[in-house]
Parts: sequence; structure tokens; C-alpha cells
Amino acid sequence: MTPPWLPDGWTHPARAQLPTGHHLRPVRASDVDLDLPAVLGSRERLWSIYGAAWGWPPADLSHEQDRTDLARHEAETEAHESFNYALFDAAESALLGCVYVDPPERVGADAEISWWVVDALLGSDVERALDDFVPLWIAARWPLRRPRYVGRDVSWAAWLALPELGR
Repeated sequence: MTPPWLPDGWTHPARAQLPTGHHLRPVRASDVDLDLPAVLGSRERLWSIYGAAWGWPPADLSHEQDRTDLARHEAETEAHESFNYALFDAAESALLGCVYVDPPERVGADAEISWWVVDALLGSDVERALDDFVPLWIAARWPLRRPRYVGRDVSWAAWLALPELGR
């Protein structure tokens, strides 16, 4: 059995407020009607980021597949196996991106963190706020000493070339 990657008794953040009025909270299966349009509306760019590593999002992503994925993320969060936080507007009327906090798969880090925003927010104040916020939030609220920001401090190609952990 793999040892736990987070300390016993640690509680994950239930919500994180960005200075733009947007917030992060763990994604739920019930978010599918907001998540699916966000993912499909940015699918080509998301595939260019996550496709080689995760095979996501597939070109034919269905409502049911997305709901199943979100249910898995919800269960993983509750079990502290992995975390997927959705970025929402204040009213939670739109899902605008996601932040992933995952146990390491490759040598050299104690977590692997990545995030994205929908295409409509590229270059926006919201994207800049999220880019600034995530590393500060991780440092302040998460029990991690060596987080790796995949796609930020190491490219996805360089990350894929790192040796895998022997799990």
C-alpha cells in the first residue's frame, strides 16, 4: 500500500477566495452542467496541455463521462487522494477553470499542481489573479514542502520525461 501523501488529521480547504470575487471549491459531480461547457468550450487548448499526460479531455466527452469524472474527483477529494478545485464566479453560475493538486507521479516533488481557465479568460485579470493566487495558497494552506507546478515551473514535456516514482 502507498503511504499517505498528506498528514493524518489535515483537512483540505473547503473554499478559497480570490481577490477578483471568484472562488475555488472542490468540484462535485453535480457541477457537470457547468463543467461540461467549460471543458468543451476550451477543449482544443486543454488537450494541448493535458492530452499527452492525461488523455484529457477526449474529443467525444459526453455528459455522463464528465459526470463520472467529476464524481471520481469528488470521491478522491473526500479520501484525500487527489484534489480538483473548480473556479467559480461569485454566484456559481459559471465554472471558469480548475486547479488540480495531485500526489506526485514523478521524482522530485511532494505534489504536482496545475490549473487552467476557460478560453474566454485567457489574458484576463481573473487568469492573472489565479496564477498569482495558487502558489501563495499552496504555501499557506497545504502541508507541502516541494510542490511542482507542472506547466509553470516545468513544462509538461519535461515533466513526462522525469522518472516515475516507484509506487
